[in-house]
Amino acid sequence: MNIPAKDVADLLAAQASLSLTFATNVFIWREPASPDNCVTIFDTPGMPPQLTLGAKADDGYYYPSIQIRVRNNSYEDGWDLVNAIKEYLHGLKNIEQGGSIYDVIRCTQEPFLLDWDENDRSRLVSTFNINRKEV
Repeated sequence: MNIPAKDVADLLAAQASLSLTFATNVFIWREPASPDNCVTIFDTPGMPPQLTLGAKADDGYYYPSIQIRVRNNSYEDGWDLVNAIKEYLHGLKNIEQGGSIYDVIRCTQEPFLLDWDENDRSRLVSTFNINRKEV
């Protein structure tokens, strides 16, 4: 089972309409200094794994969370991209990716402006909760 941020980065890169390429303009865990316009995915605290009486640990569901951060020179372009990512991910279900079955991904925090970085680039974020289990 992959780390959730990695699986979601692969899902975003596979969605042609988003024009994202892993390690070119979509990154995981650490936002690079360049390019100016990029997406970074962070693993964030989720809910505890499912505990079902009598079940083995690998029989249950996991409930991780991720945050998508879009940095862009243009606030409007950044907003358009983070919103397009939200529209794609929210409600995505029954996807097999990286050794996991993603039963559902849901947006739990609408996109909003996090801040302006030291180079006056907007940084917008949105948070997603995930239901997944091992294949």
